[in-house]
Amino acid sequence: MLDLIIIGGSAAGCSAAIYAARRKLNFKIITHDIGGEVVYAGEVKNWLGNKSIYGYDLAQNFADHVRDYGVEIEEGWKVYSIEKEKSGFTVKTRNNKGEERKELAKTVLIATGIHPRHLGANNEEELFHKGITYCTVCDGPLFKNKTVAVLGGGNAALEAAVMMSSIAQKVYLMTIEPDTAEKKFGFPTGDDVLIEKVKSLPNVEIIHYANTYEFVGENKLTGLKYRDLRDGKNEEKELAIEGAMIHVGMVPNSDFIDIVEKDRAKQIIVDRHQQTSVPGIFAAGDVTDLPYKQIIVAAGQGTAAALSAIEYLNKLK
Repeated sequence: MLDLIIIGGSAAGCSAAIYAARRKLNFKIITHDIGGEVVYAGEVKNWLGNKSIYGYDLAQNFADHVRDYGVEIEEGWKVYSIEKEKSGFTVKTRNNKGEERKELAKTVLIATGIHPRHLGANNEEELFHKGITYCTVCDGPLFKNKTVAVLGGGNAALEAAVMMSSIAQKVYLMTIEPDTAEKKFGFPTGDDVLIEKVKSLPNVEIIHYANTYEFVGENKLTGLKYRDLRDGKNEEKELAIEGAMIHVGMVPNSDFIDIVEKDRAKQIIVDRHQQTSVPGIFAAGDVTDLPYKQIIVAAGQGTAAALSAIEYLNKLK
């Protein structure tokens, strides 16, 4: 039986792995991929010690640091079940080939992060990768000199609009929020510096009160339909576009476990020691209910979770 299984290979999981290795635990780190959403972060300017680094490079640095401790990262495996046993936990995994295996561990650390939320509009799934994307950093360059729409009311949408302003000919930035000071002019969770930046861009047009309900196109995206909620009129309008970047929030990757307490958003609830409602199961990073979804915060939580797991194991002995 292992001392610890770490699930996830991004900031929280890799940080935890380093501390587990330094304490010479018998453990494994299992992950579907390296870096998670960090890979798609674009240019990162708030990672301590690096004035500027791209998300992909930062994610590779995480993995390289872990491997430098002699730890093998078992990549390409997804955990689909965790079961409580008398002396620990059974972790069931499956790879892309459908192969399955079980691992036994005294403690488990969940650091599986988040994934983009879908808008839920008509034809959204059908036109995914046919003009619709949830990763502007990945796919934005495909829309050079074209007309695109960015959908969302937070920093991710604002950053996408800034990026696309230098690539696309025309950018519609669509937010369901009103153009009022109370709602920060349509971006209630956005940073002021980004809002001012977007408002100054000549080829970005902000559309407020926009409730997008349908994407148009057969084999490729050609437009979108939205309801203008201004004054409660719900007037239906249509835009001709060739690309749509959807940034309407993130969803925690927590569906595989049902024995720990979660909040309404399916975030795993943890205490200040990163302990879940089940003794011996810890969680860290964006999958948890803790605030401030930042790379550097996730790394710190991963460290705290590893130290808490070590303390838990010491008490077992």
